[in-house]
Amino acid sequence: MNEINTIFRNQIKKGQRVRIKLKRDQNTGVLNEGIVEQILTASAAHPHGIKVRLENGMIGRVKELVENNKS
Repeated sequence: MNEINTIFRNQIKKGQRVRIKLKRDQNTGVLNEGIVEQILTASAAHPHGIKVRLENGMIGRVKELVENNKS
């Protein structure tokens, strides 16, 4: 699977809902959804995704940004 849609660090904000891939799920395609507590990657981009810690303690690389369409 090629990473075509690169998500840059400046697109991710604390408190934002994202979907991440955990290290243990690298080969499965399983994503976990949660709220960003801390951005762990210092560089502007990373070939496998920006690493974050979610509020529930999970650490993984951001694969998708979740749109908040709630009014």
